[in-house]
Parts: sequence; structure tokens; C-alpha cells
Amino acid sequence: MTALLNGVAALTHLGVIRARGDEAAKFLHGQLTHDFALMGDADARLAAFCSAKGRMQASFIGFRRSADEILLVCSRDLLAPTLKRLSMFVLRSKAKLTDATEEFALHGIAGEALQALDPEARAPWTKTDRGQASLVELYPADKVRRALWLAPAGEAPPPGPLLPHEAWLRGEVRSGVATLTAPIVEAFVPQMLNYESVGGVNFKKGCYPGQEVVARSQFRGTLKRRAYLAHSEAPLHVGQEVFHESDAAQPAGIVAQAAASEDGGFDAIVSLQVAAAQGGALAAGAADGGRIELLPLPYLLLADV
Repeated sequence: MTALLNGVAALTHLGVIRARGDEAAKFLHGQLTHDFALMGDADARLAAFCSAKGRMQASFIGFRRSADEILLVCSRDLLAPTLKRLSMFVLRSKAKLTDATEEFALHGIAGEALQALDPEARAPWTKTDRGQASLVELYPADKVRRALWLAPAGEAPPPGPLLPHEAWLRGEVRSGVATLTAPIVEAFVPQMLNYESVGGVNFKKGCYPGQEVVARSQFRGTLKRRAYLAHSEAPLHVGQEVFHESDAAQPAGIVAQAAASEDGGFDAIVSLQVAAAQGGALAAGAADGGRIELLPLPYLLLADV
């Protein structure tokens, strides 16, 4: 993995929502799981947009483009319905939401290409500006640095060798930080994807849709599912059910993100019942489906810090 994750990939599977106006940050602060009111120019945010029941409807990487403009990067297949839902809550706020996907080019940059562009090691969700481009440090994959590059459409991509899209998607999985896509809308509260452990939830901020459910899951010990890295020789896909040998009828988890492994088979982020992860055989699609092996997470869970 390490040797292959180097270069620049076009991220055509992602889109951009623009929030613009004097109250853009205040509006997003009241809708998403992270603090946007205090977000500085050097910050980025991983955040979820939840239903009233605390279930994730979209996930974003957000950052300031200017004093009154914030960009939200999300899965393109969720952009239109998410923009519609968010816009319903704008009401009298001095903020306007638009689809800005065609105005920007998104690239992923990893490995030696990122090191050459930005030799300084940075914490995840740190943003730096390079002229008209913004560079957001992401969680690493197999200890290889990765970043998101956003620039106006038509500008040259960052320098570096071409990184195949499949290799970038594999790195996304191996980072352990899932991006919500259409097949798993409303399948999880944020902690079921470990968002509280990778900077995706701020428990000190004010209200947002689903906050009570998210807080109760965190502080009352009601969370029974976590995200795990997994590998299978059989094909895996988003939304696929995962079964434990103890119960052939009821699934114990769901595949949240998957990509072909460079060594064969598939790697995945699986949201799984904690009890099912403690031992016993796991299978994809059915109790007699392809066997799934759990792998170590690349970060500590907040509860273990």
C-alpha cells in the first residue's frame, strides 16, 4: 500500500456546496455536528448532517474560502438531496447555499507528491492556502500522508505523478475515515463510523438536528456499533450486510465503504456490532458468504485515549 499511494488523483466522485453570506458560519454551526462558528482560516472540519433521530444524512469536509464563504465537500451522489434539505432550514439566516461543483476542481494528493509540495507535517483537518488553491490535510493511510486539493476549475492540478482513482479510494478506506454515500444514508449515528474519534463531532457546541441522540449515545453508554477496518477475498460493496456466525438471520453490521485491495480481494470500513467484533466468524452478504477478517484501526478510539 505504502509504495503505491503516491501522486495526484482527480476526485470526480466528490462535489462542492457553497455557503455564502454574513451568517453562513452561524447557519452551518446550527446544522452540523462540528463547530463552524469558531473555525479559523487554517482550520477544516469533518462534520455530519443528521436527521432529528441523529442518523447521518451526509458527511462533509468544510473550510473557509473567504470571510463570508464556506465550502462543503461531500459525495456527489448526495449533493442534490443534501443541498435541498439544508436549504429548507436557511429561513431568515443571511446565508445562501448553492451547488458550486462546476466552479472547482478537486484532487487528492498523497505520499512523496504531498511531501514535495508541503514538507511540513500537519495535523489532520489543517488547511493551508496556495494562491487560489486550498490544501486540507487528511488522515493518513498506512502512515502515508494524504491531502485534499481544491482550486478554481481550469487551474493546473498540483504537481506529481498520476495516482489512479482506485488507489485513492483504497487509501480512503485504509484511513478508516468513511465518507457517507447514498446507499447508507440514515444508517448510522456518527459514532457508528467513529466520527467522534476522528474530529467529526464537537460535544461542546450548541444545538443541531439530532444532537440529543448523538450526545446520549456518547455519554450514556448506549452505543453498540463501531467502525472497523476489514478485508475479504470476496467482493464487498457499500450497503452490503455483514453476518456473524451466531445469527444467520439478522445482520451484525453494514459495509460503509469498500475498495479493491492491491493484493487481491477487497478492503472495507465496516460498521459492526461491538459484540460481533469480539470473536467468531464474519461473512459478507449472508451467513455463508465470503469470510471477512477484521484489521487494526489506524487510530485510537476516543474512549481508549
